[in-house]
Amino acid sequence: MPPLFPPLYVILDVSLAPAPRDIITLSLDLAAAGVRLLQIRDKFGSPRELFARSRDLVARLAPLGVRVIVNDRPDIAAACGAAGAHVGQDDLPVEAARAVCGPSRWVGVSTHNIQQLRAAAATSADYIALGPVFATSTKANPDPLVGAGIFSAARRVTRKPLVAIGGITIESAAQVWGAGADSLAVARDVVLAPDPAARVRDYLAIAARCLGKE
Repeated sequence: MPPLFPPLYVILDVSLAPAPRDIITLSLDLAAAGVRLLQIRDKFGSPRELFARSRDLVARLAPLGVRVIVNDRPDIAAACGAAGAHVGQDDLPVEAARAVCGPSRWVGVSTHNIQQLRAAAATSADYIALGPVFATSTKANPDPLVGAGIFSAARRVTRKPLVAIGGITIESAAQVWGAGADSLAVARDVVLAPDPAARVRDYLAIAARCLGKE
C-alpha cells in the first residue's frame, strides 16, 4: 500500500473549476485546508493545455506536499513531473501506464464492479477507484451505480487502497468511509462548494472520526 494514502482525493475538474487563471488559487486554498492528493481532469482541453495546467499545479503544489495526479494521460504526468496518473477502463492498461510513468509515480485505475476490481488488483496499480457509488453528473455516460455496500466485498479482494468515487457528498461521506473505503474522490461537492476550503476541512473532520486519521 502506498504510504500515507490520503482519506480525501479531490478531483479538480476543469469543467467545474473557475476560470483557468483561478485554478491555482483554488488549489492552493485546498492545500492550505489539508488536501494532499489532487487530480487534474480536463476532458475537453488540448494536450498542450493539460500539460501547461498540470505543470503549473505541480510547480506550486509539490513543495507543499500535495501529490498531483493527471487523469487519462500518463505521458503528460511523466513530462510535467506529476506524482502519477489515473487511467480508466478505456484508457491505457495499468502496466502500459506504468511503463510510461515509471516505478516512482502512482498509477491509479478506475473500476466499476468486482470483476474489474479483481483484475486491477492483479496489476501494479497503486490504488483502485471503485464507483460510481451514487448518481453523478460529472460523467457523460456513467456506469451503473455500485452503492456503498460494495466496499466490504471489495476489501476481501485486495489490500490496495480503495477509493470511492461518484456522487459523494459531505452528507454521505461517513457512510462510505464506514463501508470500507480508504479514500473518497470528490469533485463537485468540493469545487462548487460556497467555501471549498471549509468543505475540505469538514471532510477531514469526518475522516478523523471514521478512520482515526486526517
